[in-house]
Amino acid sequence: MTRFSDEAWARIAGLRAAIDRLPFITELTAGTLRRDRFQTYILQDALYLGQFSRALAIAAAKAPDAATLQSFAQSAVGAVTVEQALHENYLKAFGVAPETVAGAEPAPDCLAYTSYLLATAHQEGWEVLVAALLPCFWIYWEVGGRIAREAAPGNPYQAWIDTYAGEAFGEAVRRVIGIADTAAAATTPAVRGRMLAAFVQSSRYEWLFWDGAYGQRGWPI
Repeated sequence: MTRFSDEAWARIAGLRAAIDRLPFITELTAGTLRRDRFQTYILQDALYLGQFSRALAIAAAKAPDAATLQSFAQSAVGAVTVEQALHENYLKAFGVAPETVAGAEPAPDCLAYTSYLLATAHQEGWEVLVAALLPCFWIYWEVGGRIAREAAPGNPYQAWIDTYAGEAFGEAVRRVIGIADTAAAATTPAVRGRMLAAFVQSSRYEWLFWDGAYGQRGWPI
């Protein structure tokens, strides 16, 4: 049987190509992304990460055995720690105080994505939740690696690029991919189908998040 990760990755081939074409990604690669757009993104991503961490904690609690719980928790916490450090550095550079982050309101795209993940965490089983969490790891690693290969010299966003293209983040991503594959191999075809649907849905939210940050999309009313 085809590995879950191979099938899921192929399922979002068109979406991955669309992510690569996003102005946020192309301009970040070129180093021409406006600072205010990147600042909007970093602030929203900090808010996102707070809720994403909660979904990760629920996933660890739902793990089928102690070994998987430990492996998943270590991988997830390691990746989140790397991202949190990146956010803190950029927000400090932008002069954004911690209390400003705490009092900030999530934009529609951020709220929609985190609400979906938390709903999945509470309403679905372990396998579907892992699949829903996977795109945030995997797509960032893929995008970070591609940008690292193509980035303009002296890119002002090099720290962001280095974080997601780095081996430490990649190692965590590979572990989560492996955990998702193991979960899918041990479950029923029906649950595997729900895993694929969750993976696709989260991948759509990844596109939407970057698109919303670029357009600085807020609440219409």
